[in-house]
Amino acid sequence: MIEALQHVIAHVLRYEVFRIGPVVITSTVVTTWVAMALLLGLVYLLTRRGFEERPRGAQAFLEIVVEFFYGMAEQFMGREGRKYAWLYGGLFIAILFLNYAWMIPGAIPPTSDLMTPVALAVVAVPMTWVCAVRKKGVKGWLRHFILPSVALLPLNILEQLVRIFSLSVRLFGNMFGEEMVTMTLGTMLPLFGPLPIMALGLIFGAVQAYVFSVLTVSYLAEMVQGH
Repeated sequence: MIEALQHVIAHVLRYEVFRIGPVVITSTVVTTWVAMALLLGLVYLLTRRGFEERPRGAQAFLEIVVEFFYGMAEQFMGREGRKYAWLYGGLFIAILFLNYAWMIPGAIPPTSDLMTPVALAVVAVPMTWVCAVRKKGVKGWLRHFILPSVALLPLNILEQLVRIFSLSVRLFGNMFGEEMVTMTLGTMLPLFGPLPIMALGLIFGAVQAYVFSVLTVSYLAEMVQGH
């Protein structure tokens, strides 16, 4: 039993694949490259015929996806949130494909490696600052940190850092836990054990991508429209 558990842990952890000079390329990076290549290929297939006035087929599907993203932001920002779909929508799609990387034979979802959720959070939260600066200017953005009182400046700055920590740890913890459960059941019951978990994994991966994106929208709404 202990040996089986050690095997599961070893399989989940990232490992070195090759080096480019002093740069170590890990299994997480390679899997991310593969997932992004598949995503780019899918985008090409869906858009290669262009767009028509009457949507059908792939175009109709893309419009449904876009409307889904619009609805995600409207509950926080109204119709203004639509112009930020490139940020939260892009994060949703990227995280979804990374979460589903377990379907690639021998691959582990990059989001079950803490470095990937941290990188995503480091992009998401600072980009809400960039959007706020573009909307309100540097002074308007800085003013956010001294309201409702200058005394709250340290806490407001700390809050932004906590958001990065919260986004990354939430995504990592959920995906790492799901992967551990799947691998453990696969070791103990190699024929049928993982199948229900893998089916739930499709839903679970989408939910985690949605939660990350919705939280990003809520942070964005506060930075752009708050105060």
